[in-house]
Amino acid sequence: YVGEPTVEDTISILRGLKEKYEVHHGVRIADSAIIAAATLSHRYITDRFLPDKAIDLIDESASRLRIEIDSMPTEIDEIERRITQLEIEKQALKKETDKASLRRLEKIEEEIANLKEESSGLKTRWQKEKEEIAKIRAAKEKIEDAKLKASQAERAGDLGKAAELKYGVLVQLQKELEQGQKRLAESQNGKGMLKEEVDSEDIAEVVSKWTGIPVTKMMEGERDKLLKMEDRLKKRVVGQDEAIKAVSNAVRRARAGLQDINRPVGSFIFLGPTGVGKTETARALAEFLFDDEQAMVRIDMSEFMEKHSVARLIGAPPGYVGYEEG
Repeated sequence: YVGEPTVEDTISILRGLKEKYEVHHGVRIADSAIIAAATLSHRYITDRFLPDKAIDLIDESASRLRIEIDSMPTEIDEIERRITQLEIEKQALKKETDKASLRRLEKIEEEIANLKEESSGLKTRWQKEKEEIAKIRAAKEKIEDAKLKASQAERAGDLGKAAELKYGVLVQLQKELEQGQKRLAESQNGKGMLKEEVDSEDIAEVVSKWTGIPVTKMMEGERDKLLKMEDRLKKRVVGQDEAIKAVSNAVRRARAGLQDINRPVGSFIFLGPTGVGKTETARALAEFLFDDEQAMVRIDMSEFMEKHSVARLIGAPPGYVGYEEG
């Protein structure tokens, strides 16, 4: 039996895989994206296991960014659409002979000329950035290939070739990569048309797409969220300050790692007559922890008053109908 790795172990695994995914997709992956992939997948994607779900997050985020790089930027696309609209209007106005139509035709021709000039400048910038990103990708592929050859040479006992690759070829390729990244930064000058690094926001967008949870909620810091836990729960449950405080402290202890990992976050018994907020507290807690108040299993114990009805929870005993079904 192989147990599921912890979030910390998953982060280490992702850091080991990072270079391969960078080479495959031709983008950079920030360390913040790796941490976000492990933490957000652990918190919000409950029907799958680490590190599989975190790796898929990194893969999809990098793939989406690659598609964005290869696709025409929104700014250029909007200008091209506007030019097409004006060209259609221009063709229609050419058939008119009145002064108003002729004046409008002059304005349209002037606007088309300006838009084409703007579009040409943006396309030049876009192509330049694309070329630099392609060069960076090629350099990374060469580095990965050189590392593989160096490793093979070491295993084969060819230490001369391994040394040449490690301290000659790889050093030169690393310099080329750094120069390419510098050229890209200079060409973008803080206002790049293309983004070539996967960050935590990209990861959050993919998680939001998978789960339907808003990105803003996901990007809220865990620490800030836990500090305001009582205030968030009190918005839904009124007059149960003592119970809310006990629940909040238990959750904070678990999140801080002060609790036995083999035990549940907390076991609570809410007592009281109907309408005092027992069920509402459980719903509020589910909503706070998982951003979905339906993320809990609710068992109505009034349905289990007879001895035999417990079979609905644990299955039929040996010799009874349904034993094999669990």
